[in-house]
Amino acid sequence: MKKIYSRPQSLHNVVNHYCPGCGHSIIHRIIAELLDEMNLREKTIGVPPPGCAVLAYNYFNFDMVESPHGRGAAVATGLKRVHPECLVFSYQGDGDLAAIGLAETMHAANRGENITAIFVNNCVYAMTGGQMAPTTLAGMKTSTSPYGRNPQTEGQPIKVSELLSTLDRVAYVERVAVNNPANIRKAKKAAQKAFEHQLNKTGFSIVEFLSPCPTNWRMGTIEACKWIDDVMMKHFPLGVFKEVKCK
Repeated sequence: MKKIYSRPQSLHNVVNHYCPGCGHSIIHRIIAELLDEMNLREKTIGVPPPGCAVLAYNYFNFDMVESPHGRGAAVATGLKRVHPECLVFSYQGDGDLAAIGLAETMHAANRGENITAIFVNNCVYAMTGGQMAPTTLAGMKTSTSPYGRNPQTEGQPIKVSELLSTLDRVAYVERVAVNNPANIRKAKKAAQKAFEHQLNKTGFSIVEFLSPCPTNWRMGTIEACKWIDDVMMKHFPLGVFKEVKCK
């Protein structure tokens, strides 16, 4: 029998710590497959965040440099400037990138730093107890918004992809999801495009992944994937928000 599915070389053969139904493991797999297929493993540097993916360096089989909370874009910028020959990406959650790290992200994007941001949006601070995040939906209940997020006092959820797409030096912005096989295939193509833009030196690139968090959403895994389709995508529509031509 022909073997058609195996562990990518860019992933260590270890058990991960993610909750059942979490999207991080899928996104890890997407990145690892791409690095193998694009022959980039030996020239890649990843920047994991404090948060659910804080132990990503235990799972990815390539160089990783941990960043302080919110400083993923800043650390990735430094690494890329020192090692311009490398593929450098930050791997960040919605709290890390869109809250404490929003300034670093915005200014790196505005400068057109030739790095890629992998942005995992699950609408909640997952690792620290399920608190409200910048991307928490209006009416969504969290540990710090037990009656639901009130837009009158807490604002609307930030649309990071739409926001960054307005900046001149940003080369590529796409929002994808990992809640079903068809969307996962599209997500992989988006991540490949983002890496290709970096290799072609067109500027800053980001892929936003809508990712299920059954534990903090207090849902089953199937229900969480369906919730992305039925609720989350209404505020965070999928698609390409900006793409410049590669040189």
